[in-house]
Amino acid sequence: MGSSSEPKSKMRSKKPLGFQFFECVRGSPLSFKSCQALVLILTFLSYASYHATRKTTSIVKSVLDPKTNLGMLHWPSHLYLQKLKGAENNMTLSSGWAPFNAKDGTALLGEIDLAFLGVYAIGMFFAGHLGDRVDLRILLTIGMIGTGLFTAAFGAGYWFNIHNFYYFLGMQMVAGLFQSSGWPSVVAVVGNWFGKSKRGLIMGIWNAHTSVGNISGSLIAAAMLKFGWCWSFAVPGIMIALVGITVFLFLPVSPDVIGIEENLHSKDSAKNDIDTPLLEGRLESKGKAVGFIEAWRIPGVAPFALCLFFCKLVAYTFLYWLPFYISHTAIGGEYLSDSSAGVLSTLFDVGGVVGGILAGHISDRLDARALTAASFTFSAIPALFFYRIYGSISLTWNIALMFITGMLVNGPYALITTAVSADLGTHSSLNGNSRALATVTAIIDGTGSIGAAVGPLLTGYISAKSWSAVFTMLMASALIAGLLLSRLVVAEIVAKMESRRPAPASDLPVSSMDEP
Repeated sequence: MGSSSEPKSKMRSKKPLGFQFFECVRGSPLSFKSCQALVLILTFLSYASYHATRKTTSIVKSVLDPKTNLGMLHWPSHLYLQKLKGAENNMTLSSGWAPFNAKDGTALLGEIDLAFLGVYAIGMFFAGHLGDRVDLRILLTIGMIGTGLFTAAFGAGYWFNIHNFYYFLGMQMVAGLFQSSGWPSVVAVVGNWFGKSKRGLIMGIWNAHTSVGNISGSLIAAAMLKFGWCWSFAVPGIMIALVGITVFLFLPVSPDVIGIEENLHSKDSAKNDIDTPLLEGRLESKGKAVGFIEAWRIPGVAPFALCLFFCKLVAYTFLYWLPFYISHTAIGGEYLSDSSAGVLSTLFDVGGVVGGILAGHISDRLDARALTAASFTFSAIPALFFYRIYGSISLTWNIALMFITGMLVNGPYALITTAVSADLGTHSSLNGNSRALATVTAIIDGTGSIGAAVGPLLTGYISAKSWSAVFTMLMASALIAGLLLSRLVVAEIVAKMESRRPAPASDLPVSSMDEP
């Protein structure tokens, strides 16, 4: 009796407190599909809030440094600054905020962005390594509350009248470190709950949290500016902290934490693969946490990580520079305003959402992640070329080509950071060891984040000479990204051809095999 009650009490102690309370009030445990829905919703809100806090700096840039070209913003401050005339903080908006309103203010803001992305990329490797060794729910909660705290601390510089550059630099760097815990954690949690057959489609839809976070963060930061730019940081910071508390109270990180796998194994009916956790009945095989070097040696991790470096280089160059490019390029013989350019650039994100879903669905149907990702990256090369050459013909051409380019650029980026990471984190070479998912995710996205920092930085220098040179760099990056997957693509094609060959009739008599 004592032995049977001990595992149950231990399992109950690992359940989130809010989850236990909800089941107690409900009077019965949640079904497996209800838990899957809860996981998708909580992780979606979690990472959308991460991106919302990440977007605030780009909105406030034009207030801190009025010389900053507003065309670089997704939701340019032309949409809201005119509403601030006559407000109490109008002097602050017009004069900027030291030290960012000096001659080198734009460069200082660029250094803050670079420092944030650099620390984020480095921290990703450590966060993933840590994620396979601690409770993902705790790690995610600490990351979200820490992000909220230091995002708000950046805005507190307004209240405390701080004008020291290193204060703002430090706050962004620490915020970037806490943000690095988010992606490995949410991918690992979602990967624990969904089987492989429809993982690409589900994660493609789920990956829309990036665009939702970017747009909502921009709107919230813009709306708060009339109360002072500090609130543009404080409100998103408070929101992510609240979501973090919700995650702590309700997020079940895997089926075994709440004992669902026992019910699954006791059923005689056949199970759909989507209802089967990634390790398919081997959830009890936790094993020793996989080391950093050992994770790099998992087949497919290195090529996909390097491929993502170049995919994110292209994607983040568009993220930071597309509105600026549109506002400085004559479309149909006319130049668009900063406001119109910013709104138009969001169609790239819309195309990215469609591309992520499409890439996930195709990869599920073909059961070929590398082939799908490589096809998208190679197809992005002519799309980039046509957008540069023909995007200026008319607004209609620009919209159509931008949408297609966003779909082809962000499709493999979304696929690799979600479904591919989950696939490799549960690779057959791990023999059922479930403690590699966060580490693999961190390696892949951490390597990609370095490219995300390099792309916009290079564009800043190259665009001063020629935008054609920028697009040449982007096309070359897409080509390299596809070539890095060539070996895996060949392996997938060979495997497909082998599977379609008729099985040898070894059970027939030798004489019958010799007959014509």
